[in-house]
Amino acid sequence: MPNGQSNGQWYPPEWPDRIRALTAGELVPATPKRAATVLLLKNGSGGTDGGGPLVHMLRRRASMAFAGGAYAYPGGGVDPRDEHPVRWAGPAREEWADRLGLTDPAHAQAVVCAAVRETYEEAGVLLAGETADTVVGDTTGDDWEKDREALVARELSFADFLDRRGLVLRSDLLGAWARWITPEFEPRRYDTWFFVAALPAGQRTRNASTEADRTVWIRPADAAAGYDRGELTMMPPTISTLRGLQRFRSAEEALAAAVDQDMTPVLAQARLDGDAVILSWPGHDEFTKHVPAAAETPETLDAPETPETLDAPETPETLDAPETPKAPETPGGAS
Repeated sequence: MPNGQSNGQWYPPEWPDRIRALTAGELVPATPKRAATVLLLKNGSGGTDGGGPLVHMLRRRASMAFAGGAYAYPGGGVDPRDEHPVRWAGPAREEWADRLGLTDPAHAQAVVCAAVRETYEEAGVLLAGETADTVVGDTTGDDWEKDREALVARELSFADFLDRRGLVLRSDLLGAWARWITPEFEPRRYDTWFFVAALPAGQRTRNASTEADRTVWIRPADAAAGYDRGELTMMPPTISTLRGLQRFRSAEEALAAAVDQDMTPVLAQARLDGDAVILSWPGHDEFTKHVPAAAETPETLDAPETPETLDAPETPETLDAPETPKAPETPGGAS
């Protein structure tokens, strides 16, 4: 069954039936898996106050079963090995546990580790350095690519990768931004932490994911405008985090503001009003959906745009050229 779209919001047409089954007690919610995603930022050509930062986004291939054609950020699920002892710099794991709303410091480490690992796997950007106050430079050589592919294939743990290269994970380069949990009626669920980070000097992004058919550097306001026009498809947490970035004049300003971000988990709520379904995300009224019984079929929902109409403006400043992609599906913009 094809994905639906309301304005720019990804909206699967099977949701009303699944919501009805959940409210009738006929659907047992799946346990969400831990995941992390990163809003990678850099300043535009105007400098630190030239119209605000740019954010790195990828577009999921239209063939993907989950959110095909939607724009998201690099990210993915936690690897159980992300809890293994790892070379670490920045705030203590206990501090991260408190910030992320977790009771176990090992679980907090795993989420932070997943954010750094997935950013490297999907965008080729590594938030790590030889010391607690340095960051690696160029990561595009053949030896780097061999290690990245081994991480993707889970042949190499991130802890072993860092040990092999004498690097420490720079957790201080990340700022916790938001936390969204996939609705209970979805068969594939993720408890996803969103982080912000600035692109390290000397590094560049690239499309290293087989899940994406393009990547783009774009101003949050431009991406949000594309969503509002129905040209760029996004899931609720993606457009919500983009709107939150619009007020900042630089990547550095956004990262500094992360400490004040509300990390209360956002979980969709669904209820029936007669035969109609009302779906809402607490604190995010723009995503509220009223689905009458007559609107249950895919034909009554807006059809997804073709990939060509979902493109952002192709200016040299905002686009990365497609490069050789990567492996399995991730929840980069999981709602």
